[in-house]
Amino acid sequence: MRTNCTGVILAGGLAKRFSGELKAFLPVGGKKILDCIYAVFSQLFDEIILVTNEPADYLDWDLMIGTDLYPVRSSLTGLHAGLFYASNPYVFFSASDTPFLKVKLVKVLLDHLDSQPDVVIPETSKGIEPLCAIYSKRCFQSIEHHLLKRDFKIQNFFKKARVKKISEKRLKIADPDLLSFFNINTAEDLQMAENILKKGKG
Repeated sequence: MRTNCTGVILAGGLAKRFSGELKAFLPVGGKKILDCIYAVFSQLFDEIILVTNEPADYLDWDLMIGTDLYPVRSSLTGLHAGLFYASNPYVFFSASDTPFLKVKLVKVLLDHLDSQPDVVIPETSKGIEPLCAIYSKRCFQSIEHHLLKRDFKIQNFFKKARVKKISEKRLKIADPDLLSFFNINTAEDLQMAENILKKGKG
């Protein structure tokens, strides 16, 4: 396990498309998405934190629970909170609706921490993946500055950070179909996830 990196799961979505049901609890292949992510994290990190504004819903899991420090629903707010609670110098973040996160892909990102970047982030033909990335605790003050300005776009604070982008070619060695980035936003996505499992890819 990486003792210098904390794993943080961001579970702050409203899940409006699922009648308010928490996306982390949606079943894929008969297993809750959160259980899938936790299984990956438990192989990689000694410290696991879940950031949510509904902490009572997650008491059955063996992890630390923290809430947002700013009363604004945004991914940047979640990153800010995760960096605040983490005791390690680096933090890997994952959204709570990604059922196919791969250990090998996360290890690819972890392998680039020796150069002490501020951010290690995947980049594919679809763009960067800011919620499947590693952030240094050094990012905390910069993120807080952007929150205070009500600038909630994650990429904006990258301008003053040392960002290491990991290419799609390198990522596909660990995750050929890039399923680690597949997330559940709609009922159609949920059905697609089941179809992926039936094909033996998930």
